[in-house]
Amino acid sequence: MSENESRRGFIRFAALGGLMAGIGAGAGTARGETVVGWPVSSPGGKGLAVDPRKVLLFECTRREIRERMASGSLTAAIVPTASTEQHNEHLAMCMDAAAALLVSQTAALELYPRVIVTTPVAVGVSPYWMNRKGTLTLRKETFQAVVFDICDSLRIHGFKTILVVNGHGGNAGPLGEKLAEFREKLGVTFDVCSYWDSIPQERKKEFTESGDVPGHSGEYETSIALAAFPERVRFQGVTYDPAALNLSAEELKSDRALFEESKLASAEKGERIISHSAAWVAEKLKGMMG
Repeated sequence: MSENESRRGFIRFAALGGLMAGIGAGAGTARGETVVGWPVSSPGGKGLAVDPRKVLLFECTRREIRERMASGSLTAAIVPTASTEQHNEHLAMCMDAAAALLVSQTAALELYPRVIVTTPVAVGVSPYWMNRKGTLTLRKETFQAVVFDICDSLRIHGFKTILVVNGHGGNAGPLGEKLAEFREKLGVTFDVCSYWDSIPQERKKEFTESGDVPGHSGEYETSIALAAFPERVRFQGVTYDPAALNLSAEELKSDRALFEESKLASAEKGERIISHSAAWVAEKLKGMMG
């Protein structure tokens, strides 16, 4: 098995164990047990020694969390934040949540057993997309309150380090706005980031031909989807009928441009983006944990 095949197998296996809550993942393997002989490696090159679902809070039992915390092996948590919103005509609306959860899960596996990933905040601040059918949005204050309450729940349980890993551009401002306040109120080691922060301006062309990072629904996000959950990319049947879309001429032009840019996407680019972002998040969290 080539390195690319191994990485792709890991990413898709982890993705299945994420938003799909393990449906179809690890066939023939008992839930919660070590995956024995699984023929893939993690993006960091390590053998897959643990079921990827073990780092997902919603896949664990209360006993498993309690015992891991009591032993001192589990001290940190990642809170993925995202959105449920339009992603042009070709990408599923769960794109942001799926990507943020996968990057978080992959990072947590690199640090296993020290880190758990919470249920993602799958609706964010997206009022500017409400003229595209299907988008859901929260008021900024509601989103901030939800994130704080999740982090406060973790604090109450005894987590000492919490990192919010964001996957939606509209959440970045509201999260940054509350960073200092949340740190003071929580009294734990706390930080926020967006997973694309891992790619600085001068390196964007290394990961995408367009240089458009994160590029809503364009080459960057479509590449991630092609690598991890290709069934959520649906290029067929896109016509951009102005009457059906009910968009302004400017909005329609932007949509078309992003759709054309998305055709530059590839699974290989997506694998590299996911691996790079997850390694960056893992290093950030490692530094926070000390």
